Amino acid sequence: MKKAILFLCFLFCCLLSLMAQPRQEGPFSQLIIRGVTLINGNGAPPIGPVDITVEENRITDISVVGYPGVPIDNAKRPKLKSGGKELDASGMYLLPGFIDMHGHIGGVAQGANWDYVFKLWMAHGITTVREPSGRGIDWTLDLKKKSAANEIIAPRVLAYTGFGQGSDQPISTEAQAREWVQKNAKKGADGIKFFGAEPNIMTAALDENKKLGLRSAMHHAQLSVAKWNVLHSARAGLTSMEHWYGLPEALFDDRTVQHYPLNYNYNNEQHRFGEAGKLWKQAAKPYSEHWNAVMEELIALDFTIDPTFNIYEASRDLHRARRAEWHEDYTLPSLWRFYQPSKISHGSYWHYWGTEEEVAWKENYQLWMTFVNEYKNRGGRVTAGSDSGFIFQLYGFAYIRELELLREAGFHPLEVIQSATLNGAEALGMDAEIGSVAVGKLADFVIVEENPLQNLKVLYGTGAIKLTEDNEVVRVGGVKYTIKDGIIYNAKQLLADVKKMVNDAKAKEGFELKQPGEE
Repeated sequence: MKKAILFLCFLFCCLLSLMAQPRQEGPFSQLIIRGVTLINGNGAPPIGPVDITVEENRITDISVVGYPGVPIDNAKRPKLKSGGKELDASGMYLLPGFIDMHGHIGGVAQGANWDYVFKLWMAHGITTVREPSGRGIDWTLDLKKKSAANEIIAPRVLAYTGFGQGSDQPISTEAQAREWVQKNAKKGADGIKFFGAEPNIMTAALDENKKLGLRSAMHHAQLSVAKWNVLHSARAGLTSMEHWYGLPEALFDDRTVQHYPLNYNYNNEQHRFGEAGKLWKQAAKPYSEHWNAVMEELIALDFTIDPTFNIYEASRDLHRARRAEWHEDYTLPSLWRFYQPSKISHGSYWHYWGTEEEVAWKENYQLWMTFVNEYKNRGGRVTAGSDSGFIFQLYGFAYIRELELLREAGFHPLEVIQSATLNGAEALGMDAEIGSVAVGKLADFVIVEENPLQNLKVLYGTGAIKLTEDNEVVRVGGVKYTIKDGIIYNAKQLLADVKKMVNDAKAKEGFELKQPGEE
């Protein structure tokens, strides 16, 4: 009884402590982050301790101030100016702000609003997000503007409009395609998200977009991929692809279309995802002549691959995805319902998902990861994106899982961080501003108390499990601070805000999270 009372007192004190901490501080005329170990996004090994000085949201100095295990000579450290702010990060690790190259800002069907999504992203160190089509360009641009002015707690937003979105008629001519692209640019969009169209329409749209200096992304949907695969896109000027659709088709050497069963129906989600898991085995063998030729051409075209490994992971292990520990505290009731087996909801393809489908997808991943890892090894650009909000993948948490899957694919942890930071910045054309920690760049940082190179799990909001020398099980990690535009955000407080949103929604509905089929 006494132990129980002490434990409750401890929890209450922790809650009071958390409530007393501000969600954000700044911006400051000067910010000095003291004594941190720097893991830059450019592939360089960690170095520390360093002091990083920021003035008016620009990095002005990166000073190596000592050596591991040796007391720092304070006389050699940068001086704090009047009105400045010091952040003691001794023993901690600092990385550039993460870039999610495939982040949907919630969804009506999911019941996820922007505040919920943004706080989950920011709590996981994501300071820049490319939204590849969403609820509408005007809606996204409004949030982009508010984020840029730091009127809301949000990552930096780049809006890629779905091709044809907002048009009052279907785009059926090259002239219509060019006109839509011009209007999209005038509205202030950062680029275009394609799903597929007739080859002449795709060629015209990409050509016009390239003339305007904008970038592009594409999910090569099965309905158009037979006539227009990744090679066609890259040759026409597409700057990046999402997922992997269209890539195996470019690698076909003994067929022209996927081996669809004769009873296949694209509108049947289990048909669609079940057969997709068999697609890489239909492509050319790894390191074969055709496989190599496709890879080398894409690299020569400076083409970016954003694989989003995480979004399909439930296909190879459904039990793991739906049992992820963060669902209980951070997944909204409406989002949980959206994930359940359904003939209507996109990505809810668990009509009768079993061992055979998972085995096929495991083989699919091996071949897919082999291509992506070798693409990186030969100099191709690979980025990190999550596509959260579908298939049991939760905003923020899914992004960290993507980093783990890049590691599984064969990336060194430093290469993983580079994909999450500098590679994304380069793909967006923003590497002069973000993506690494360098003098002159914006002050976007992730600070964590544990070394993420040793264990990427410490970046999850729920942290990593560790056994102490005293045989005590503890949780360590979780991002401590996310800094965007020089403003310090308390990542753990942002997660606490999300947990309250979820608890309030559950209380309002009398909701209890149950696994599919449970009564």
